[in-house]
Amino acid sequence: MPAGRSGIPGSGGVTAGALAAGGSPAAGGSHAALGSPAGSRCEAPAGPFGPREACGIFGIWGHPEAVACTVRALVALQHRGQESAGIAVLDGSGRLRVHRGPGLVGHVFGRPGRLARLGEGATAAIGHVRYATAGDPGPRNAQPLLFGGDFALAHNGQLAGGERWRAVLERLGVPLATTADSEVIGRVAQRHAALASRLPVSRSALTGTCPVQPAAPEGGGAMAAPPGPGGTNPAGGPPAPLLKALAAVPGAYAVVILTPRGLLAARDPWGIRPLVLGRIGDAWAVASESCALETAGGRVEEELPPGSWVWLGCGEAPGPARGALPGWDRAGLAREAFCVFEYIYFARPDSCFAGRSVYAVRKELGRRLARVHPASADVVVGVPDSSLPAAAGYAEAAGLPHELGLVKNRYTGRTFIRPGAREREEAVRLKLHPVPGVLAGRRVVLVDDSLVRGTTARWLVTALREAGAREVHLRITAPPYRFPCHFGVDTGRAEELLAAGHSPQAMARAVGADSLAFLPLDQVVEATGRPAGSLCLGCFTGRYPLDPEGKVRRIGHRGDPGDRGIPGGGAGGG
Repeated sequence: MPAGRSGIPGSGGVTAGALAAGGSPAAGGSHAALGSPAGSRCEAPAGPFGPREACGIFGIWGHPEAVACTVRALVALQHRGQESAGIAVLDGSGRLRVHRGPGLVGHVFGRPGRLARLGEGATAAIGHVRYATAGDPGPRNAQPLLFGGDFALAHNGQLAGGERWRAVLERLGVPLATTADSEVIGRVAQRHAALASRLPVSRSALTGTCPVQPAAPEGGGAMAAPPGPGGTNPAGGPPAPLLKALAAVPGAYAVVILTPRGLLAARDPWGIRPLVLGRIGDAWAVASESCALETAGGRVEEELPPGSWVWLGCGEAPGPARGALPGWDRAGLAREAFCVFEYIYFARPDSCFAGRSVYAVRKELGRRLARVHPASADVVVGVPDSSLPAAAGYAEAAGLPHELGLVKNRYTGRTFIRPGAREREEAVRLKLHPVPGVLAGRRVVLVDDSLVRGTTARWLVTALREAGAREVHLRITAPPYRFPCHFGVDTGRAEELLAAGHSPQAMARAVGADSLAFLPLDQVVEATGRPAGSLCLGCFTGRYPLDPEGKVRRIGHRGDPGDRGIPGGGAGGG
């Protein structure tokens, strides 16, 4: 998305010129200097392996045990991120507080008395688990981010054209201290609020455990601008600057934003990243996956539609207020493009999307793989954990025994999301160990969910042979992964992907397998039960719902938001 053009149509967006001048759309506005927080990103800075990641988010409003519910939900989402965890709360005095740090949820919040202190008087909270691949693993890289007393934000996804956004903000004098897309969203929102209200945005430091900061009083503060184009929505809805920022930034995201007045949850216009709405008792909550709501003692009501928001908080309506992101409420501006890798790899098997359990989809992938690519073998072995349902399906369809031939150490993270080949190989060695009694002298079908760089597969084939396997036939429940993901998955550059430019036969030789076969794309799509047009399949086809610079791919409509540029950009662009 080129810098320097106007905002999203229909959003009441501030023009590039006005933002660059530091004023409101009307003449005479003041400069709105943004702070320089030290915080986190869910997408680490680009490095030699093109790091990307999936994270998990949760939010709840109006529950007397909001923090306890959030901790339970984050534990259920731990598979989505093991590097850091954090929780922001709205305490009994109306102040936002946050605690976050490196490590698993139990480590960050396991110290005696920590949860009690954080949760005292809190009836609203948001939480985040981060899947880091590069950069500083310390507390400064954890979420949620706290933006003064205005709001706290947690984010799962990857913005398109994020570096262009950062360059624009830096040209405006905004000293960004993180590499986080999450910070970009928050700073754009603050900028919108400052320009609309003509109030300066205070500089705030986002540090490991942020000091208590008073909430903005009613009628003042950056997020308490008057109702209308720049302030809050009618009937006690979410602050308009937050909606404008979300509407303006293209890419894959699911976000939860906690304010003193309510909790805003939103999903990108393509629905690339998941977000579900449910209830825990009488309280409303949102989460990345249904398993988190259920673990916290709740039930799922619905999946948030792509391009929509819900507001949980102060208002006269008995349930959540909801709506479409500004400018995205016209048919055809974007199509649903749910990440197919949520079914294949990311999500927990007991979660559901579009009414279909992830477990059922993975088992069906295995059945189809056995029918399309059978192998003369004695036993089927799945790679723990995400491939075990598929291995069970393969064995069922092939009439072969399914056995535990690999034992997983459950205290290590996932491996294809690692910064270097040596680190990934070492991680595999620590995580998985073969069972010789299952493998010795047998022809093995090894079922895995994906083959990205080949590091894991190469080590596994070697380990199975060393444990006595006579033959190893590798079967993958996805098509060849030929194109990098730009929307939240660490897969590296195209030249680092084993399938890019190599035939299955060449790939089999590279990993040392006796044979290698992939499930065709049409079979994957049919197993999900969704139309192909509702899925993002870019990692297999190279065709993305929007390009990495933020241009929307759609047919038959003018006024594409992706062509409008960055609200707040400098002059020119094209």
